[in-house]
Amino acid sequence: MFRAIADVLRTVGSAIASVVTLPFRLLARLFGGASGGGGRRTRRA
Repeated sequence: MFRAIADVLRTVGSAIASVVTLPFRLLARLFGGASGGGGRRTRRA
């Protein structure tokens, strides 16, 4: 009984965590790509 409740809480928690962290991952990709692109431009020049 308690194991089933624990499994449900884990599933719900992981789903909430993935939804919450998704926007931050997208922002990190945007800023990471911008800084990486700027670094590449200065190296080429």
